[in-house]
Amino acid sequence: MSSHADRGASHSGILHEYAPRLVAFEFTPPAEGINKTNSLIFVGGLTDGFSTVPYVAKLAKALENTEWSVFSVLLSSSYAGWGVGSLDRDVEELGQCVRFIRDLKASRQPGALTTAAKIAIMGHSTGSQDVLHYLYSPNPVPHKQFDRGLQHMVRPELDGAIMQAPASDREGLQAIIDSSEQPEELKKVYDQLVSFASEQPYTLEKNDTILPMSLTAKLSYPSDTPLSARRFLSLVSPQSPDNPSDDDLFSSDLSDERLQETFGMVGTQGIIKSKLLVLYSGEDEYCPHWVDKGKLLQRWQKATEAGGAKWDAENSAVIPGASHNVHDKGQQELIDRVLRYLQTL
Repeated sequence: MSSHADRGASHSGILHEYAPRLVAFEFTPPAEGINKTNSLIFVGGLTDGFSTVPYVAKLAKALENTEWSVFSVLLSSSYAGWGVGSLDRDVEELGQCVRFIRDLKASRQPGALTTAAKIAIMGHSTGSQDVLHYLYSPNPVPHKQFDRGLQHMVRPELDGAIMQAPASDREGLQAIIDSSEQPEELKKVYDQLVSFASEQPYTLEKNDTILPMSLTAKLSYPSDTPLSARRFLSLVSPQSPDNPSDDDLFSSDLSDERLQETFGMVGTQGIIKSKLLVLYSGEDEYCPHWVDKGKLLQRWQKATEAGGAKWDAENSAVIPGASHNVHDKGQQELIDRVLRYLQTL
């Protein structure tokens, strides 16, 4: 799911190249210095990049007087890259960023105990899928057909993980279709795209097939963004809830057994050392009205704890009045909950 922040702001900081052609922006006001021990890595959702989620700069400002610095990370899937991306690629690149920041913080404080440095990842929207995928999937991610370019590197451990606005792309699209003025027409477009994507997911040269953008735009996807058959099928997951795709992690109709395979595997993988924090927006415009957000959090908590991982029950919540990207109401509560969580790590 996508979001956009207000324009016109400027921010002081350092731009780091953490891997070839990949960068992260560290919020560092000039008077503050750059010797903070701990790091919070923020990853946005579909179409997001630098300064597209409105609360990130305010969160960085709120953390100025703490030992935490905020890094906003760009992945290959940022901005318009999501249409041909994958969660596997995202988490591998996030792992590279974690490794880079650990080395960076150690180089700034030579002789200090690097084990004292904390790193947490915070995902917004589809960035939450990245966070959960980072925590529960095999480490490294297994080889899949046509996953060109992946190095299948072991992902580093994290001290904390936050998911904000973990809305279901599949249910969000269903809500768009149902609420449109011509739901029957959109359903035909959806069926046409699913059929096309399923029949020809790859070209004869074994490259991604790109879906007709004139059709994907009718389903509210950006009209200027190429969307591969593979990523489309992962986002809309037509075989759900019985056989959900990689991207279908947060739908309300997924079975308890399926949640045990995702949330329930966080403890088994052992990548996160502390609790998992989940913050759902009370007025999330991408979440259908029929979804009981509070009940959904309870199910996720139960699955997480059943698998041996910890859930931050004190700070996890549905934030009243908050929109998907928390552009207005609920910003302060969101920031307060994140700050309290980071203090516990």
